[in-house]
Formats: sequence, C-alpha cells, structure tokens
Amino acid sequence: QVQLVESGGGLVQAGGSLSLSCVASGDIFSINSMAWYRRTPGKQRAFVATISTGGITNYSDAVKGRFTISRDSAKNTVSLQMNSLRPEDTAVYYCNTLYPWRAPWGQGTQVTVSS
Repeated sequence: QVQLVESGGGLVQAGGSLSLSCVASGDIFSINSMAWYRRTPGKQRAFVATISTGGITNYSDAVKGRFTISRDSAKNTVSLQMNSLRPEDTAVYYCNTLYPWRAPWGQGTQVTVSS
C-alpha cells in the first residue's frame, strides 16, 4: 500500500529557512515525478515544485529562486529546502506524485512563518 509521510515543518521567522522531507513507500517513487503542494485555510492545494525521475525541476512563480526540490532514490525521499521564507508561505505542505495524484494524501506538515 502506498503511503506518504511528510515531516520537517515548524515555526520560523520571515527570512528564515526550513527543510521538508517526504518518504514514499510502495512503488510510486521510482517511476513518477514527485511534487510538493501546499494548502492554506479555505483554499485548494496549490502546486509548489516538482522533480522528475531524471532530476528535472520546475517551480511555481511564488517560490522560484527561494525553494529547492530534490530526491533521493535510495531512500525514496523527496525534499524541499525553503529559504527566504515569507509569511505568505505559511501553509500545510504535502507531497505526492505530479498530477494525476497516484497516492493517498499524507497528513502534511505545517509551516508557519511569522513576520
């Protein structure tokens, strides 16, 4: 059974950094592009960043230049390094495959950026 477990969130001041991790069990990691998404109250999940199996990355305009996505195939892990954080980055962050989503959503990890 496929399972996604996110971790690494927390409270940080504006301008600070956090590193998120997502461990994917099952068979989805090795054959799919993986991505990070985020959701704020009252809004739908929004795309943040993606990385292909070959390491090609793409970012939303909101995070480009500040966030870096990476993957470790040996550990079935996709990570998100977040620098220069802003209050508007406050959200619950989730990982999954790039749409169409091929795994049940995990619990996510809360990121809160104070001004």
